[in-house]
Amino acid sequence: MPGDHDEDSAVRVGGDGYGGVRIAARRARRKRTNVRSLIISGSLSGVVLAGSAVLWMVPNYAASQIKAVDAGTSQNTSQGAMNILLVGVDKRDDLSRRQQNQLHLGREVGERSDTMMVIHLSRDHRKVTVVSIPRDTWTTIPGKGEHKINSAYQFGGPKLAVRTVEQLTGLPINHYVEVNVLGFIDVVQSLGGVTVCTPVAIDDPKTKLTLQPGTYTLDGVRALAYARTRATARSDLDRIDRQQQVISALLNKALSGGTLANPAKLGAFVSSTLKTLTVDNALAQDLLGLAGQLRDVSTDDVSFATVPLADVNYKAPTGESAVLWDKAGARTLFQRIDADQPLVAPSPKASASESPSAGASAAPSASPSPTSTALTIPPQRISLRVLNGTLIKGLGARTKAALVADGFMVPAAPGDTVQRDFATTVIRYPPGREDSARTVAAAIPGAKLREQPDVSGIEVVVGQSAHDVSKVTVATATPGAAAGAPTPLPTARTATQNICRAH
Repeated sequence: MPGDHDEDSAVRVGGDGYGGVRIAARRARRKRTNVRSLIISGSLSGVVLAGSAVLWMVPNYAASQIKAVDAGTSQNTSQGAMNILLVGVDKRDDLSRRQQNQLHLGREVGERSDTMMVIHLSRDHRKVTVVSIPRDTWTTIPGKGEHKINSAYQFGGPKLAVRTVEQLTGLPINHYVEVNVLGFIDVVQSLGGVTVCTPVAIDDPKTKLTLQPGTYTLDGVRALAYARTRATARSDLDRIDRQQQVISALLNKALSGGTLANPAKLGAFVSSTLKTLTVDNALAQDLLGLAGQLRDVSTDDVSFATVPLADVNYKAPTGESAVLWDKAGARTLFQRIDADQPLVAPSPKASASESPSAGASAAPSASPSPTSTALTIPPQRISLRVLNGTLIKGLGARTKAALVADGFMVPAAPGDTVQRDFATTVIRYPPGREDSARTVAAAIPGAKLREQPDVSGIEVVVGQSAHDVSKVTVATATPGAAAGAPTPLPTARTATQNICRAH
């Protein structure tokens, strides 16, 4: 193992004969642990579209590279639970005309908020929750009236962005991290590219990005386009899913032995990421202490969620297209975060034999759709892929049309499975998408639900039976209803679940 070789190379010959060698080995092991913890801390702080990595491996050098700003954040120490506002800023002023053409960017100057996420560290700093805030969220910006939330940064910089998010979420923001999204290119390049998987086709004439459904390893320029494009059915909501997938992939790659054991790659990663960061004054002074507390965090301990929405096609009084939050759902989400409660419920892991591959036939057992649990995700928020699992011509197209009429989003043309012997319709979904899958199952009575780790989105494999589509209504709970009933967990996924696996 790489770790064993590193430890052996650090052992000093000689000493006092009473444990000198063991002390040296222990110090080497502690050094490697610190390096890993720094990568985790940095990646969580700045990997969003711009990446970040080892922030304090060389403390003096890092201190000279990271910029600090007065963000008006709530005062707190590096101990206990804390909330960090991460803002991805699109700044093009210092790009040459050649770079702008290469990235297919416009000529705009100035800075604008491109991404907003709230990062919550649990009290023991062993769990991390990342909540994406849609940039088109329609809200009240203090002192400026009603606007999209990404206008807060343009109106008043970090301070107003922090105040707006605190007012909207009810959470105190303890720290602020700002990253330049265009620095993301160098970060991806330093890691040798990033692997992503798209369940739908992407054709974005603005960024010149064209991908068919599948798994890809992208270089920095194409990865930036993938993370930023809105050229799919759900626009910014799909973009959020892609951003969370990219963060997970970068975090996984940064923590891999291929990066940790390669001084040249690690050095390039550090150098490329330090240039992208601006943090609040308090965090700049105590980042090393915080990094040390995150040494045991892995991709299993990082979960991602998106604020639940009530209207994804809201027309603002100004004529702008925006989104409105589901106030009750958002309140539940942020109350759970404030109470330090996990968003991802623990579940027993299925064995390999219980997780058939995407090309498997309907022969493996599948669970019938449950009917006793209330639905929580409306069809309008669910994007599907439809596959014909039979030899009945046109069955996939008819099922897609019925699902679209019911409100589901089915952006791609129906496809066919490799094996065409599905007797019953099967709904395949990745871990973490149980709530959405239950809504789909309710719309197709008799269909079977199957959790399948190797699919990146929800797929409806149409079988010879149970393919009729019924109207589904997801009732909004009223205050005081079902008093004492447990509140369902918000939809969330771990970073491990987000990582693409080669098929």
